[in-house]
Amino acid sequence: MSKHLQRELEGLREQLVDQCTVVEQMIQLAVRALVEGRMDFAQRVIQSDDGVDLNDVKIEEECLKLLALHQPVAADMRWLITVVKVNGELERMADTACNIAERAKAISEFSSFTVPEQMNEMVDVTIRMVRRALDAFVTHNAKMAVEVIKMDEAVDQQNREIIQHLQELMKADVSLLEPGLHCFSASRLLERIGDLAENLAEETIYLVEGEIVRHKHGVIGENAGDSNG
Repeated sequence: MSKHLQRELEGLREQLVDQCTVVEQMIQLAVRALVEGRMDFAQRVIQSDDGVDLNDVKIEEECLKLLALHQPVAADMRWLITVVKVNGELERMADTACNIAERAKAISEFSSFTVPEQMNEMVDVTIRMVRRALDAFVTHNAKMAVEVIKMDEAVDQQNREIIQHLQELMKADVSLLEPGLHCFSASRLLERIGDLAENLAEETIYLVEGEIVRHKHGVIGENAGDSNG
């Protein structure tokens, strides 16, 4: 690898790490807005989205430039391909965080409605998934990425339980129908954040091991994640 390419790749890595930090903070603020009713947090999330979009385009353009100018091979090419995919997942995470913030704002207009207690546990697991998925990518830790994938079922189950609770709540009191539907949407969006964290984990496994594990989680080999190169 040329020294020039090495410097370019390191600069790109720093940009992506910065994007990871901003997106993780957006998710944390969005879910706090949801469960704590902090509309100031919701507004901060929404205001952050334009910056994420700009960086998304900047990072992708940088990847394409490096691919065209340097024509990297082997590990460097795999890393650039992974960066393009991870960058896209981060932008989708930011958009989803904004949607959660919007649902939080809508729910706040109904003082008689309380976000279900189960939502707190779902938030905790989802945030852990995001943090571990990002850490796994930055540190090239495939074993941690496998653990993230295994966590997704817990988020899916919590979403199902919250939706069932909300359905019962809305049947019992029709005045809660509108805020209940906003909360229903927020729960689905949280589940989506978990799915995107899972996608990040899959890309990390590809980056480290060169194996595409998408659509075959049930058959991930026992040795998956042993190499954290």
